[in-house]
Amino acid sequence: MDELAPSIMDNRRAATARLNFLTLDPVAPQDVRPPILASWVRSRHWNLPADRITLPYVADPDQDLPLTRSAGPVLRKLHENLDGQPISVILTDRSGLVLQRLTADTELARHLDKVYLAPGFSYAEEFAGTNGIGTALDVGGPMHVFGHEHYAEDLEDLACAGVPIKHPLNGKTIGAIDLTCWRKDAGSLLMALAKSTAESIRAALLRDSSMRELSLLEAYMQTSRRLGDMVIAIDDDLLLMNAKARQSLDAGDQRAVLGHATEILSHGGTETILAELPTGAWVRITGRPIGGRTGAGILQISPHSAGVDLRSQASGHRPPPRPVLPGLVGRSAPWLGSSREVDNACRAGQWVVLSGERGVGKVALARAAHHQNNPAGPFHVVDAARAGDGFAAELDAELADDSVQALVIRHAECLDADGLDSLIEALYGVLERRPSAPPWIALTLTCENGDTPDLGELLTLFPLSVEVPPLRHHIEDVRDLVPHFLNQLSHGDLTCAPDTMQQLLRSSWPGNTAELCQVLKQVVVRRRRAGVITPADLPARTRAVSRRSLSQLEALERDAIVHSLIANGGHKGRAAKSLGMSRATIYRKIHDYGIQSP
Repeated sequence: MDELAPSIMDNRRAATARLNFLTLDPVAPQDVRPPILASWVRSRHWNLPADRITLPYVADPDQDLPLTRSAGPVLRKLHENLDGQPISVILTDRSGLVLQRLTADTELARHLDKVYLAPGFSYAEEFAGTNGIGTALDVGGPMHVFGHEHYAEDLEDLACAGVPIKHPLNGKTIGAIDLTCWRKDAGSLLMALAKSTAESIRAALLRDSSMRELSLLEAYMQTSRRLGDMVIAIDDDLLLMNAKARQSLDAGDQRAVLGHATEILSHGGTETILAELPTGAWVRITGRPIGGRTGAGILQISPHSAGVDLRSQASGHRPPPRPVLPGLVGRSAPWLGSSREVDNACRAGQWVVLSGERGVGKVALARAAHHQNNPAGPFHVVDAARAGDGFAAELDAELADDSVQALVIRHAECLDADGLDSLIEALYGVLERRPSAPPWIALTLTCENGDTPDLGELLTLFPLSVEVPPLRHHIEDVRDLVPHFLNQLSHGDLTCAPDTMQQLLRSSWPGNTAELCQVLKQVVVRRRRAGVITPADLPARTRAVSRRSLSQLEALERDAIVHSLIANGGHKGRAAKSLGMSRATIYRKIHDYGIQSP
């Protein structure tokens, strides 16, 4: 990194290069540093104005953060040592939002207010263009920006040195420290001072970390050094995984291991179980709580032979949790969690709203919960999508029948104003007529883009809402769903090859469980009715899938990007802004996730 003391000639060359860049004239490579030119390109790509600066503002930024608590004494000491020099000390969060600013020089403080370099404003590069804070965060390392190297001309009288602050335990960027002064006062030691301040804050964060985190880190490092096994350390906001675990466990297997962690670590002592992972491998998982807190500890994972009797007491094995409701397939935590919530609601007679994407199994959940709690009771379904085709009459008939014990009202999002009024009136009517024993009613909402319709008074009748997860958020259940569907479609004469199963596990399944069933039905009807399904038997759209399985967090991030692109008419810049990420980041993630812009 060059020292922060450019000559007058350097600044003149930067001014000429910036003007040439803005007027689309050639820029001589020797006139501008490569990182600055790259930042200019990004700034222009974001359509930022060069003649003014407009920044988003947060009225009351959260100051109760580990970063601000640990950095406070460091920044105050630095501010005191600067002893009235015209240098501003600025702390931001990881997005570039200014959290604190300490400035002793009145004239400099007024100028910084004028250019909005103040708490509550974001100096992310996507908003402020090339600058010490946003560009340092974007490139992930120390960055100085001098005078005319700033993209916005309002900043050309300033010089700044920004350094990202890394968390001492997980290495993630959690903020930035920036020292800003007048361009004419910039000295060669400004960057060195910024770097040393960032390191002091990092050391303070380490000192201020809880004993539990430090104990966990120490145990993780000792276990990783001592054993050749896969090792994972887990806590509320900390996840460490050694190289062997990262290399040996794909995303699905990692989710499965972490799914067992809560159960293993909740008993307060060292415990070992044997478990089958989504890839079919069997492993021995030993959990050891650390720090006396439930859910925090070390997981040691080693391969295990599937030939061992896993039912014996000596093995310590507990079989994976089975579905709590009859007729349902799936053992993942998200699916079982939704199942239990619906089961509890049905048992208590509590009316419930089941929301989720099309094909996730909302009606199947309601039906299974009813059959679990009232096997002999009639279960009926009416569809609000038929509001123009006798829905009101059908609903009245169902609610007038006292033998009906459970009723599902599908597609409530399709109701118009008249249909909504009719439904509300009918529901109040049944509560008045059968106050002591009303039927159990479940309402389903299919919200494809995450937008819940405003159903107002209707939802006040349903005290509980359950979000049914899309299949991509519990993709490991495909291993159970495929043989279940194949048994129904081919009467047990058809199985799935391992490489075919891997292909199915890597699909995002936008149509969810219903789409998976339809794909298998298509295979049975058009390709194969007995034997083993190979990858070549699958439809073309299923073969064109992501090269890797996505973690649950990655799937959620991909969904958020898709929804934001739809909401912003496919405009990537606005979508990135609404998600709080840079345009460069959203372009990379669109490519990584294979997202097709609307």
